[in-house]
Amino acid sequence: MSQRSLRDMRSSIAALLAATLLVCALPGQAIELKSIAAAAADYRNPNVRLEAMYRAALLNTSQQATIAADGTAYVKTGDIPAEWLRDASAQVRPYLFFAKSDPEVAMLLRGIIAREVKYLQVDPYANAFTIDYRVYEQKFELDSLAYPIVLSWSYWKATGDPSIFTGDLSLGFDRALETMEREQDHARNSKYTHRELRDDNGNPGPNPVAYTGMIWTGFRPSDDACKYNYLIPSEMMAVVALGDMEEIERVIFRNLLKSNRAKTLRAEVQDGIQKYGEVFTPNYGYVYAYEVDGLGHQTLMDDANIPSLLSAPYLGYTKADSFVYKNTRRFLLSKDDPYYYVGSVARGIGSAHTSDGFVWPLSLIVEGLTATSESERRDVLNQLLASDPGDHLLHESFDPSDPARFSRKDFGWPNALFSEFVMTEFGGVPALPMGDTSDLEFRGE
Repeated sequence: MSQRSLRDMRSSIAALLAATLLVCALPGQAIELKSIAAAAADYRNPNVRLEAMYRAALLNTSQQATIAADGTAYVKTGDIPAEWLRDASAQVRPYLFFAKSDPEVAMLLRGIIAREVKYLQVDPYANAFTIDYRVYEQKFELDSLAYPIVLSWSYWKATGDPSIFTGDLSLGFDRALETMEREQDHARNSKYTHRELRDDNGNPGPNPVAYTGMIWTGFRPSDDACKYNYLIPSEMMAVVALGDMEEIERVIFRNLLKSNRAKTLRAEVQDGIQKYGEVFTPNYGYVYAYEVDGLGHQTLMDDANIPSLLSAPYLGYTKADSFVYKNTRRFLLSKDDPYYYVGSVARGIGSAHTSDGFVWPLSLIVEGLTATSESERRDVLNQLLASDPGDHLLHESFDPSDPARFSRKDFGWPNALFSEFVMTEFGGVPALPMGDTSDLEFRGE
């Protein structure tokens, strides 16, 4: 029997055992993970608000997850009855800290990865799905292809467990890579369109773009349509994900053809970011644009949803003290960024996706995760604690002068990211890597 067949058999057995290894894990029921519940219950902090928020945040993902009838794991985004590839990957990330020592958590993560690679095979242009594998939204977002790759690589590195690398995962990665390659030249090779894509004149379809080596995307991680369709934060994440894929294909699958395809595409995307994604500004020097079209147009801003420009070091794309990132960060955390808002309780980046003036906890947490000083991290933490409207949960967005005004009562992603922030920045837990870009060249370094 081949090595791949053995891996597939182990994966099938694991899926059949999932319901018995996970407490309350019958299909459709919420999951209880003993180690996660114990970690939440055992957490103590002199700051009672932090203690309450961390406990609620750490437990949130297990409350959103269920075991499906096929043995895979499904993670809804919160109060919307669907799973987003991006959200689900981010929601389970803090559980990677527990996976090596807890087979129950590792089983859940394997089930989530197994489901995500099936989604990629169903429709690589879709961003959200239902538990029965129907497409919930078909908004093509480049980061939705990158997130399952990064999660798979991170699981492997965190646990040393290669059993996730099945034939089914390989097929899912095939669809992701094929789609990225096709969308390098959207106008020539792609038939994808969406009713929400409109050009500057309001006509159906996106604005034109030039060929840049980067990958065209229709929508931002906020699910809002792009203005210019080379979205630099998503290109950054694609560079990281393609590096992960290159290693997986070379080391695990021993497929040098696919490994080299991923490596070549990665280099082309990186060259495009360096050539088209960096813009000179009089007040900040060279900064990363948010979106470009390769024709000389760009948007200078950021959006709270991740990948964002602010999150570039967290994604593993660059370092927090790199030349262009530091310039970009100064711009993003200033009133020159049209989505940077200041209130009496908090200040941070929001999104066109929500009410004007509302700050997103996601952007605050990313600011803390990428901060280079303890004082900034503490300042961010205090703002997050002050945003608690009384339910001890983090929400999609809030009024920075009145946190009782917020959007989305139940939103899993910021709660998961908050628990990661507390563990790594205040709990002494080493950060989880997303990938390695140390071989790439960056301006000014």
